[in-house]
Amino acid sequence: MVMSTTQPYDGDVTPGGAAQTRDLGCLTVAKVAVDPEMSNNCYLLRCAETGEQVLVDAAAEPGVLLDLIGDGGLAAVVTTHQHWDHHRALAAVVEATGADVLVGTPDADAVTEQTGVEVTCRLEQGDSVKVGSCTLEVIAIAGHTPGSVALVHRPAEGGPHLFTGDTLFPGGVGATFGDDEAFRQLIDDVETKVFGTLPDDTWFYPGHGGDGTLGEERPKIAEWRARGW
Repeated sequence: MVMSTTQPYDGDVTPGGAAQTRDLGCLTVAKVAVDPEMSNNCYLLRCAETGEQVLVDAAAEPGVLLDLIGDGGLAAVVTTHQHWDHHRALAAVVEATGADVLVGTPDADAVTEQTGVEVTCRLEQGDSVKVGSCTLEVIAIAGHTPGSVALVHRPAEGGPHLFTGDTLFPGGVGATFGDDEAFRQLIDDVETKVFGTLPDDTWFYPGHGGDGTLGEERPKIAEWRARGW
């Protein structure tokens, strides 16, 4: 069984270890890491008012994820992008819960081909994802993959919270595997759509590793662009 800690939250989780839970008011975020080799982060979002739950990335270890979901049911899984390590548990989680599957439009067909799971909703820039009475705004960020998406939650108090998949990490943007055009697209999208629209107190949650804030990373954008990764 996955144990969950409530205090303190620092975002540092490890495969096989406890999940960490953070109360954002409207939403509760439970972060768990899966697969010792890839150490993917998965985020279970729960509406405080209705109890509805949405999972960001069914990356691996379906037993761990279903244990985290518990008896509360699962309304949807948002797959942040098409890379194999972010959806290995998708078929099992959907089979067990009947959850809808949400993927950025350019990545949707690839996710279906790789997992055998039909995509219920294709996400575009400016769409919203409901978690009970809470709302997540969709940001489409091309480059790491054509259809990567990030999700923004704006709580009633405090700064926004951003789930970035593999588009943004503390220390840089996601990998583009030597493709200069993809890198330019990714860093342009991140600079314009993320740093250009969200404040420094935005806390972001990546697809691997620890969390960060936009304020900590903003001064480094020019360095990232100059180094090319």
